[in-house]
Formats: sequence, structure tokens, C-alpha cells
Amino acid sequence: MLKSICQVASVLSIAASAVWADGDRPAGLLSGKNKEDLPEIILSVGEPLGDPWVLHSGTYYEVEITSDGSGEIGLDSDGFFRAIWIDEIVIEGLEIRPMGVHSVEFDRPGTMEIGFIAIKPGRYTLKIPGSTNDGQRLDITIE
Repeated sequence: MLKSICQVASVLSIAASAVWADGDRPAGLLSGKNKEDLPEIILSVGEPLGDPWVLHSGTYYEVEITSDGSGEIGLDSDGFFRAIWIDEIVIEGLEIRPMGVHSVEFDRPGTMEIGFIAIKPGRYTLKIPGSTNDGQRLDITIE
């Protein structure tokens, strides 16, 4: 029994040293070595959201979403928020680490940054709720 406890302790020690291999930063997806910045999304009444995104499953992404305050504007999804793992949402220096998100909304001008890992391949859409303008949607493909 003592031998198996020592083996488990040894494996845990090796795993811990691999995770913190450089002593200061985590390894793997959250290390920043596999991170891409996406184009900023500007929310403005009647304005397009931007060009389509092609994301890769397993890659960490950061995107800034900014509202110009021209109206109360949100972003809704047909499943995109369930196809990603959200690491954090940062609003005015406050970090939020949610278990999940259904939508986001701005009642006044401001910026939020969302860091996430693309997980589930498929085609998704971010859109301004209630908008019938095709430009007020952002088509997203996760490969």
C-alpha cells in the first residue's frame, strides 16, 4: 500500500511540475501560446457587426465588444455561447468567470472583453435581438 501511495505522489509531483513548467505561468490552452485576438465587435444601431469568423476548436480567443451608446443593444446567439468555454469576461477591470452565458447586453457605452476557447465545431451566429438586417449578425464557423 505504501508503495502505491508513493507512486501516486510521484505522478502528482510530475504532473504539477509539467503544469507549472516555467515556474510562473500555466501550460496548455491558457498559457497564451495558443491565443488569437479577434477583430473588435462594435455595437451601434443599424451598423454591421463585422466579417465572418472562422475559429479552430482548441484555440483560445479574445474579443472586445464595444457599444457606442446609440441604443440599448445586446448580442444573442443560436448556440455559440454553448459551443465555447468562457474563461473570463472583463468589464471595466472587473473579471467575471461564468459557468455559461446566454447573451450580453449594453445599456450604455462601454467595452467588455471575452476570453474563450472554441470547443464544438459547427456554424453559429451572433446577432442583435429583434434585428432583421442581415448586417447586424456575425456568422461564425468553428472547425
